[in-house]
Amino acid sequence: MSLRPSAANGGVDRKPAQTPQPSQEKQAKLLAEDTGHFSMIRALHLADLITELNGFCGFMSILSSMRYCLGPPDSYGNIWAALALMPFGLFFDFMDGKVARWRGKSSLMGQELDSLADLISFGVAPASCAFALGLRTPIDTLLLSFFVLCGLTRLARFNVTVSSLPKDSTGKSKYFEGTPIPTSLGIVSGMAWCVWSGMVEGGDSGVIGGVLDFGIGEVHPIVGIFVGWGCAMVSKSIHIPKP
Repeated sequence: MSLRPSAANGGVDRKPAQTPQPSQEKQAKLLAEDTGHFSMIRALHLADLITELNGFCGFMSILSSMRYCLGPPDSYGNIWAALALMPFGLFFDFMDGKVARWRGKSSLMGQELDSLADLISFGVAPASCAFALGLRTPIDTLLLSFFVLCGLTRLARFNVTVSSLPKDSTGKSKYFEGTPIPTSLGIVSGMAWCVWSGMVEGGDSGVIGGVLDFGIGEVHPIVGIFVGWGCAMVSKSIHIPKP
């Protein structure tokens, strides 16, 4: 992250500048040569630790979805916690860049941590919530896996292509190529509405849209939203101007 100046996946970019900064060189040396106790922890910058909190929120969301599956279907406390934790992940996704610029320090690990944390919080966690809320048929899970893999591919593509995207006068990329993975919070808000309305597995109305049987298996049509969102993330023709 070059002081994390431009948006990588929805928040701010984590790509380092072409010329390594002293803080980057110091961190690389610590990671490569220091073998003392907690050497990797000591090599992290404050912004990196905030990025870790993004991943923490995502993983706790996944665990909350699992707890909901183990409990009675009409007890929504755990699923509400799962849904609420993902926006907190977005908060930390934005804050790490602000802290990096404030402290004037960049991190070689930051760009990788950011992508991994975003995959957990905005890829795996939403898919886990969808499974918990009723999208549990084999076809459903296959399509949810497609969504997660699209998010994974989008993040990897960004890390490879960020230097080649058109830049403005400040050096910031002019647009997002494909929808950033944090936009999956739009799906999360829809799932929250479904929980509120009882349109989930075990709710008053059942999963919104019902279920279709194609002979080879059942599928909930609503899972198509995840498929479409995944396709939008990996699209090369969708260019979203950066604010």
